[in-house]
Amino acid sequence: MWGGRFSEPTDAFVARFTSSVDVDKRLYRQDIAGSQAHARMLHAIGVLTVKERDAIVSGLADIGTEIEQGTFPWDPALEDVHMNIESELVARIGDAGKKLHTARSRNDQVATDIRLWLREAIDDVDAQLSEVLTGLTDLADAHTETVMPGFTHLQSAQPVTFAHHLMAWFEMAHRDRERFRDCRKRVNVSPLGCAALAGTSFPVDRTMTAHELGFDAAAANSLDAVSDRDFALEFCAAASITAVHLSRWCEELVAWASPQWGFVTLPDRYCTGSSIMPQKKNPDVPELVRGKSGRVIGSLNALLVLMKSQPLAYNRDNQEDKPPLFDTADTLLDCLQAVSGIISAMEANPSAMRAAAEQGYATATDLADYLVRKDVPFRDAHAIVGKAVAVAIERGTSLADLDLAVLEELCPAIDASVYDVLSLEGSVAARRHVGGTAPDAVRRAIVDAKRRI
Repeated sequence: MWGGRFSEPTDAFVARFTSSVDVDKRLYRQDIAGSQAHARMLHAIGVLTVKERDAIVSGLADIGTEIEQGTFPWDPALEDVHMNIESELVARIGDAGKKLHTARSRNDQVATDIRLWLREAIDDVDAQLSEVLTGLTDLADAHTETVMPGFTHLQSAQPVTFAHHLMAWFEMAHRDRERFRDCRKRVNVSPLGCAALAGTSFPVDRTMTAHELGFDAAAANSLDAVSDRDFALEFCAAASITAVHLSRWCEELVAWASPQWGFVTLPDRYCTGSSIMPQKKNPDVPELVRGKSGRVIGSLNALLVLMKSQPLAYNRDNQEDKPPLFDTADTLLDCLQAVSGIISAMEANPSAMRAAAEQGYATATDLADYLVRKDVPFRDAHAIVGKAVAVAIERGTSLADLDLAVLEELCPAIDASVYDVLSLEGSVAARRHVGGTAPDAVRRAIVDAKRRI
């Protein structure tokens, strides 16, 4: 394929070492679409006749059909998806096929293909995130009154509603969705027509091909367009943040599903058993999602290292951009599907959640707030409540079960109204502001969330 420049054939090892067709052949649909758009543009500027254009477009369509049917003869000696398709096209339609590469390079060709592919991947991620968001709001809708402990440092902190906790997950995933949508804007720019690095001497209509391929615009600088992969880095960064979010959720699901917590029951179809212990129901799917976050983060790091020392413009290093990019998208989509399935099918255990919320003196802050409203300075109130907790621990009881006389001895400002704030329902109901855990506030948040989806 190198014409007359070389005096000897490529070494067999080098041919194998430089071949990428086993990886990049999944770009065949994008490669064919880009080539068809390029052929139509070449006809529009007078490079191809109508007959040549039609032969190219039709020939490429036939090749695409054969690839989909699994009958296309991929040849590793032709290095990549581009040369495999072009060589087959030439074999089928003759000299017209040789004209297709006029005014372009594999440099702008592959950059175009990756952007087309990644645009579709982002749309797939967006659809999966929509499913996750919908599942979260549906589950939260059913549990606005379900009380559970909220945690800091994995210690019981304050009571919240299960719906409030789920809506925290919603906000995380919604930001993830916004990041991907913002990333898509920078992905959706066309490098086609930038050729190897400097553009081309042919009067190409880059706007025509950009619009035909659904891009928002043609890339503004040919050097940048063929060489940078920051759009792929941005996707992998957004994917890594999403994977971290999913991992955190799954950490909670693993704990919640254990008999020691019992907050939720995971669907059997998303769990596995043990080869030796017949009683076991292992949360393997959320554990794998948690584990696969490292794989996504590793792919981001691989791409960052790949790009960090490259001078402009294109370098062969960039052949290595596709494995981590493809794996990131595949892994993230699988993880989103797994989490969406779990959310839609798991069952909550309100009684276990409530029992856990009744432990750990989760209404202590409410007692401190109560004292502040009685004109006790907050730092003094903090100390008084600390003593009340110590008394409750000593007596093996909850704050709500302490006698009024005991509480009055700790602070004369306390009266019988204190028990209204020491109940779990009183605690969560008091936080009715925007973003609070009160059932009414959460119901409003769910309505707004469904609109945002």
